[in-house]
Amino acid sequence: MKMMMHSSRRKPILGFKEDSRFPWRRCSSLYKLFAACVFLLLCSLLWLQISCSGDMEDRQSPPQQPCAPASSPEHGAALAAADDPSWGPHKMALIVPFRERFDELLVFVPFIHAFLNRKRIRHAIYVVNQVDHYRFNRASLVNVGFLESSNDTDYVAMHDVDLLPLNEQLDYGWPGEGPFHVASPELHPLYHYKTYVGGILLLTKKHFSMCNGMSNRFWGWGREDDEFYRRLRKAQLQLFRPSGISTGYKTFRHIHDSAWRKRDTKRLAAQKQEQFKVDPDGGLSNLRYEVESRQHLLISGAPCDVINTRLHCDLELTPWCQM
Repeated sequence: MKMMMHSSRRKPILGFKEDSRFPWRRCSSLYKLFAACVFLLLCSLLWLQISCSGDMEDRQSPPQQPCAPASSPEHGAALAAADDPSWGPHKMALIVPFRERFDELLVFVPFIHAFLNRKRIRHAIYVVNQVDHYRFNRASLVNVGFLESSNDTDYVAMHDVDLLPLNEQLDYGWPGEGPFHVASPELHPLYHYKTYVGGILLLTKKHFSMCNGMSNRFWGWGREDDEFYRRLRKAQLQLFRPSGISTGYKTFRHIHDSAWRKRDTKRLAAQKQEQFKVDPDGGLSNLRYEVESRQHLLISGAPCDVINTRLHCDLELTPWCQM
């Protein structure tokens, strides 16, 4: 009996001896959990201090900008002024007829700004944005850009937003001798007929006024530049085009994706009958519009003026202005 009592007492004694060697075993489960939480808290505070120190170092160092290297010609040209008087006495109003093609505009404005600066062409970019609910009217928007451009510009460039010049030999200078068609048929990637004057056309403001601007009858896409070719002939203006350009149809990059954004080429019956006729009286003289607002923007450092425009339509004269 004594042996059994002695034996029964040994277990706690043996257990007590083990606790003397491993003191943590005396703690209850609650204490163990508390100790683990304290340990994790200390580790978290240490990690947070290290992270904050790294962030402070990053803030003290200058941020890296995703731009061209400072030594590249593109970077230097982009930083140059668009209106440097030392570049010459003439200044271009670059007019971009526009509606809802913001992805192309974000590419076009910085590109053409840098291109013209490299060629030392004084310029101001006017994006004439059609905000009414009528069909797109490229010719009327060009007329608006002409009237709304500043008085210190003395010639205009009628410029598509989806056409980027790739050849540095292309001339965007003063077209004093006569209208200069930069995107000539032998260079344009899409349109090659002899009477084509679309894409990019330069004129002095005097010559544009002699033509009474462009016809306002062309709602929807196309034909307005063909009618303008007849106006140039009627005004007896000599048309000039580039010479000595050897890059052919690779002279320009066309960035319009027709699969993504369809052109409005619909032709109503009355419109089909009128689209090839000369508009003898329309143009600057009968243009009706309202400027809703003007905004001066910087797109990747390139300046431009956005003219939000509402065009007016005479439903009796051109009922096809409605969708």
